[in-house]
Amino acid sequence: MSSLALYRRYRPESFAEVIGQEHVTDPLQQALRNNRVNHAYLFSGPRGCGKTTSARILARCLNCEQGPTPTPCGECQSCRDLARNGPGSIDVIEIDAASHGGVDDARDLREKAFFGPAASRYKIYIIDEAHMVTSAGFNALLKVVEEPPEHLKFIFATTEPEKVIGTIRSRTHHYPFRLVPPGTLRDYLGEVCGKEDIPVEEGVLPLVVRAGAGSVRDSMSVMDQLLAGAGADGVTYAMAASLLGYTDGSLLDSVVEAFATGDGAAAFEVVDRVIEGGNDPRRFVTDLLERLRDLVILAAVPDAAEKGLIDAPADVIERMQAQAGTFGAAELSRAADLVNEGLTEMRGANSPRLQLELICARVLLPAAYGDERSVMARLDRIERGVNFSAGGAGVPAVAYAPGPEAHGGAPVQGFVEPGGGPAAARAAVRGPGPAPVPAPPAPAPPAPQVQQPPAPAAPVPSEAPPATGAPGAWPTAASAGGGGRRPGGWPTAAPAGGAQPPAPAPAGAPAPAPAAPQAAPAPVPSGGGGGGLDPRMLWPNILETVKNRRRFTWILLSQNAQVTGFDGTILQIGFVNAGARDNFLSSGSEDVLRQALAEQFNVQWKIEAVVDPSGGGGGMTAPAMAPAGPPAGGRNGGYGGGGQRPPAPQSGAPAAAPAQPASTPPPAPAPAPRPSAPEPPPVSPEDDVPEDDDPDLDESALSGKDLLVRELGATVVEEVTND
Repeated sequence: MSSLALYRRYRPESFAEVIGQEHVTDPLQQALRNNRVNHAYLFSGPRGCGKTTSARILARCLNCEQGPTPTPCGECQSCRDLARNGPGSIDVIEIDAASHGGVDDARDLREKAFFGPAASRYKIYIIDEAHMVTSAGFNALLKVVEEPPEHLKFIFATTEPEKVIGTIRSRTHHYPFRLVPPGTLRDYLGEVCGKEDIPVEEGVLPLVVRAGAGSVRDSMSVMDQLLAGAGADGVTYAMAASLLGYTDGSLLDSVVEAFATGDGAAAFEVVDRVIEGGNDPRRFVTDLLERLRDLVILAAVPDAAEKGLIDAPADVIERMQAQAGTFGAAELSRAADLVNEGLTEMRGANSPRLQLELICARVLLPAAYGDERSVMARLDRIERGVNFSAGGAGVPAVAYAPGPEAHGGAPVQGFVEPGGGPAAARAAVRGPGPAPVPAPPAPAPPAPQVQQPPAPAAPVPSEAPPATGAPGAWPTAASAGGGGRRPGGWPTAAPAGGAQPPAPAPAGAPAPAPAAPQAAPAPVPSGGGGGGLDPRMLWPNILETVKNRRRFTWILLSQNAQVTGFDGTILQIGFVNAGARDNFLSSGSEDVLRQALAEQFNVQWKIEAVVDPSGGGGGMTAPAMAPAGPPAGGRNGGYGGGGQRPPAPQSGAPAAAPAQPASTPPPAPAPAPRPSAPEPPPVSPEDDVPEDDDPDLDESALSGKDLLVRELGATVVEEVTND
């Protein structure tokens, strides 16, 4: 076995043996066939890619006895002298410009260049590392390179062609060499190992190609080192990885899986194994970045291995395909970006382990960053773990909808979102109005009612309030033990079944049945012209939009108005008195409300303002309430725009009245007195401090006429000017 270096033993002897440089070798061979050889050539490119070797092959082709020819014969004296292990030719002079690049060396070359060749056709100067020639040296060679004798040829080889002065570069034919593709280089190394008759495991050659970085000479040197240390079983993957300093594949698999599952303990355990194993943290980060790059490509191109985009063994490709499936595209891209940034920060760092741990922490915690990459990574994680169903459009999302048991058996009419404003709270504590049409009684017993002690200052009503909520009221949940509100806060609604203790019935009223079943509310159809929108459900949102447009209109609506009806195209707003309604119509507030509806819900509803002291008891087509007589029941022409409903029986009425004789007309039922709103308990003056967000604070700065109009619903009859 020869002790000659592997790259020297297998140095190409013809252009056909040069690998990965077909863009250079093919034009040169064609020029030799056409006998159009220039007097000076410039070969440039990275180290170890075949510049000097191609210069020797070109000299051999020019001086062959059968030449100039693209295929030297190998039999003549010139071909034997310039062979792989030949002694060299006196007519082919190689000069190392790194040590002979001065002006004196250039002058000596110029003097000898005019002498003819000793035994060959041409006298050829191969100037290696031409970028090391000084400017004075190039200027000394300028004339002889520009107009050389017929027997003189120059071949410059350099890795930095930009350092060759332009006057020299313009007088040469420039051929740029490139790095050899990994696939071509791997096949070539496999052929060399086969000729050396040493077995090599499958994963070794990709490591060698990666270490060589596209340079044939560097890869051959690495391969020579591995072959020299091979044992009886040849070159193993573990041996190559440890000798070349690459990270073990199991460590990379572990840290990638930790990133995919968000397992911080596993990730930091891998960091500890890297440090304790004596591995270079920078090399580990570099290998991790390479692995993430492969995963990004596999995620985008599943058949990347077949297309040659990834160079790895088959088992490693399978593991990486499984790993790429556990990541999202944005998550992989973010992890690769963070590792790349961390690798840059590790250069010159005093504590590489600390930098490595910080990289892992950043990758594992996308929620700690608010940039677009982190948000997309979090979305990838959500999409992999949760399937969302499409919700209904046009209705605001509700986080919690209380069931019937939360209101003591009262039917659930709607849900008030937090921050619904004073209108919702005022409607919640307002006394109930006429009840809806009851369904047939169910045999089930009624839900138990939660008793609450009455406030000391609250008047006792003569009759218990009905169990159902008022049609115009907003039901809100109240705790069983709530007895009042904090100073400056909004009043809360008591449960509809047990806010007030039952009071004895009037003397003339019949006794209620002992076990009257709860009446189920009739379903309320949605308006047909509003695209499924329910103004009663959306009233707090409407008020909030009005508040943003005009505060005066918001105050007027929140304190004095409520939705009383809707038939799909006409929205009926009921005001507590005529003054508030006239003020709404004359102040331009109707246009503000219409614009708020169009802005928030993209609807064009007609606004109708009516006087409704009952808080929403009447419907759109109901006539004005008579001063005496029973209250109108139901919501005539309300939601859904249907016909008139029959009056709803009071919840306090008996379930089955005794039969009356036919000759005696039944007495007219007395109108149920309207219960008053529960008053808050007395608050000491030192505790009655308003909250910062109290809407009762002075925000409008109204006084005089405007204050009377807003608070009392007054109407300006005449203004008298006192001079």
